Amino acid sequence: MHTYKFSLKKFIYTFVIVLLVWYGFTTFVAPAELITGVIVSLIIAYISVKNFNCCDPILMMPSHIFYFIKYFFVFIGALIKSNFDVARRVLTPNLPINPGIVTFNTKLTNDFAKMVLANSITLTPGTLTIDIIKNKFYIHWIDVTTEDPEQVYKEIAEPFEKILLKIYN
Repeated sequence: MHTYKFSLKKFIYTFVIVLLVWYGFTTFVAPAELITGVIVSLIIAYISVKNFNCCDPILMMPSHIFYFIKYFFVFIGALIKSNFDVARRVLTPNLPINPGIVTFNTKLTNDFAKMVLANSITLTPGTLTIDIIKNKFYIHWIDVTTEDPEQVYKEIAEPFEKILLKIYN
């Protein structure tokens, strides 16, 4: 049986993350809301700290926060671009599409980072992560322009992965 060793640093990190999520969903800044947020976040952090394994407190360093913000803007840019592409395909029915499944290999070693990449690909219209086996991603692509794994990587994953490598590896 594995015993868990309590880490104050990890508890504080978990508390801060839960508190930020709490305040992100709260629309009031009344004192009662603020106090309730702190109390509930402390309880949730205490209960979940041993299971909160996706992230390390080092991710809260300013350089990592910069890359999180950069990732957000890269993702939003890809989201807007792919939305316009899919909308164009829907509004122009005679526009040829070439759906198919493509693969590429990732350089990411962290499972959480792979999950973030997979979700980012899936959330951009026109692509859907089907599976990840070890370091190989299987993607359904609405309009396959190449089956070369290197080119697929460059077109679908590279902008995301470049930043994720700086955050998680």
